[in-house]
Amino acid sequence: MPKVFITTKIPDAGISLLKAQGYEIEIGSAENLSEEKIKKLAKGADALLSQLEDRIDGALLDAIGPQLKVVANYSVGYDNVDLKSTKERGVLFTNTPGVQKEVVAEHAVALLLAVARRIVEGDRYTRAGKYKGFEPDLLVGTELAGKILGLIGHGRIGCRAADILQKGFGMKVMYYDSVRDEQREKQCGIAYASLQEVLSAADAVTIHVTLSASTRHLLGGKEIAFMKPTAYLVNTSRGAVIDEKELVKALQEKRIAGAGLDVFEEEPNLSPGLAALENVVLTPHVASASREARDKMAELAAQNIIAALSGQTPPNLVQS
Repeated sequence: MPKVFITTKIPDAGISLLKAQGYEIEIGSAENLSEEKIKKLAKGADALLSQLEDRIDGALLDAIGPQLKVVANYSVGYDNVDLKSTKERGVLFTNTPGVQKEVVAEHAVALLLAVARRIVEGDRYTRAGKYKGFEPDLLVGTELAGKILGLIGHGRIGCRAADILQKGFGMKVMYYDSVRDEQREKQCGIAYASLQEVLSAADAVTIHVTLSASTRHLLGGKEIAFMKPTAYLVNTSRGAVIDEKELVKALQEKRIAGAGLDVFEEEPNLSPGLAALENVVLTPHVASASREARDKMAELAAQNIIAALSGQTPPNLVQS
């Protein structure tokens, strides 16, 4: 009977699919496990269902054993995985793409609205009993209608976020991506520009790129300096795409108007000073946290494992 080790509990939608196959299933914890605990608990597993916080490298794969056939990441991104190590050991690696487009795009828009209209500040102000009546200059924010949206990364999620803001708020969209897609530009009615041009022109910037060597600190101090002092920055991709310390400085000095962040450079830790800022809305890496998306992610991860253990090509194979 194949053994499946799940590092952290996932929705029952995925677990039930695995149980129906008669697999031996072990679940590590409701919280993130250390690498050493995973090595111990997953030893002898035929399949590993991992989370984004789990570091998958050669040492871990060797500790689990040569019988390991597949690692199914419960995530679209896979910067936690050493793909060279999985390939060298003949271990299939899969992810869960395509099911987070709507929910992450919605969250990006929600963060932008929250910071631009100072919704979280207003909530704290009201709960603290400070609201004494209407004041013309109380918590004045910014309208999005007719403003320029700068899109960094024009994949599925970025395209959907731009669509919502373009059609719903009348924002004008310009984008930067390492690969230009002229056909999609025409379809979406957006304009391509360099990173500097996008940052300089945009009233709001939202980031939708994967984390790689080329995108780490894609927005550092120099790039943030291109932004308008009235502009907002939203990130729902990966924290390390932004140099967080430089962002904190810019926010403290009000060189940009504010930021909405769902991801952080050294999760779960925040750069010093970030949490104290009023012009920032922070959420704990929950952009994909809708029941619909999380259930579908669990199903995809399970389907990837079932295919691999059946000798078939997993539907979301990243590496053979």
